[in-house]
Amino acid sequence: MAEINWRLAPKSARWWAVDADGKAHWYCTPDVAAFTDFWHAEMIKAPDFAFTGNWRESLVERPGQEKP
Repeated sequence: MAEINWRLAPKSARWWAVDADGKAHWYCTPDVAAFTDFWHAEMIKAPDFAFTGNWRESLVERPGQEKP
């Protein structure tokens, strides 16, 4: 497992992960569009931190996040 440097993450980033295409992203806390039930989570390009494992097991939550 790669060591994630959270000091490089945007303040709004809650997760880091590698996608099936091998690209890493920071995933931000989801926003719900006003007056709808539509939500989205912003993806921001991130370093891959030399991750070499299975992308399906790459999701890492930012330390210290409260559970909803």
